[in-house]
Amino acid sequence: MTENIQAVYQGCFKDLNEIKVSPMSRAYLFSDSIYEVIPFQNRKLICPQEHFRRLSHSASELKIIIDIQKVQEEVSHLFNNSSHEDGYIYYQISRGVDDIRSHIYSPDISNETFGYLTPIKFLSKSLKVGICEDIRWGRCDIKTTSLLGNVMQMNNFNNQNCDEIIMHRNNIITEGGASNIFFVIDKTIYTPKLSKNILPGITRDLLIDLIKENKISFEEGDFLIDDLTKASSIWFTSSTKGIADVTEVIDFNINLDPNNELLKKCKDLYNLKISN
Repeated sequence: MTENIQAVYQGCFKDLNEIKVSPMSRAYLFSDSIYEVIPFQNRKLICPQEHFRRLSHSASELKIIIDIQKVQEEVSHLFNNSSHEDGYIYYQISRGVDDIRSHIYSPDISNETFGYLTPIKFLSKSLKVGICEDIRWGRCDIKTTSLLGNVMQMNNFNNQNCDEIIMHRNNIITEGGASNIFFVIDKTIYTPKLSKNILPGITRDLLIDLIKENKISFEEGDFLIDDLTKASSIWFTSSTKGIADVTEVIDFNINLDPNNELLKKCKDLYNLKISN
């Protein structure tokens, strides 16, 4: 249902179900577009400036010139005119709408902007996950709407009642289908180091800062899928998941501890941070 969901398209605010998008939008034809999901809890936007900076970075990598002040104003308008306590704002920018379908975009094309706000409940949830090959394109560090690889693999495993996936390239862990991954071996927290195959998650960065501030043993690097067989705890981070722990990895014989000390510590630190 899209009724009563407040949205903005090309600077005009209206209900989501009233918005009409051209089929010649490059977002529709080529996924030539970028986006951010900015969560809010208890009427507080979580890390908005970090999301705006990442949006600007994505635009720069695709050579899309954006007006970040306009983006901030429209996000603020959606937020300030909502009465919801918890939810998120989705904001997307495509390169624009072309006169004809062409891989080469017009030199005078102008941005197409779209956003909406929807309420959600941030419920603590444990996840069942599967492991699969990372079949995505080679610039996953850019937050584009080109998510077909994620969609294919996540739906394949959804048929096995999985909530998420752990992807790898040549057995080196990359990330989840819609999140970053952390795991614990002994008394150390590990997460894959950033590369062009991994999105620099806002919640990921926030948690890493908290881990370092609290002097918890921590390593970033290249880790193998087989390293997970030694893990006592695995969890994912994202703007809408927060910190979500894994209870089962199908086809892997792993004993994961839902009461792992470092998992609980990270959840407490994260919850305290976003509540202040």
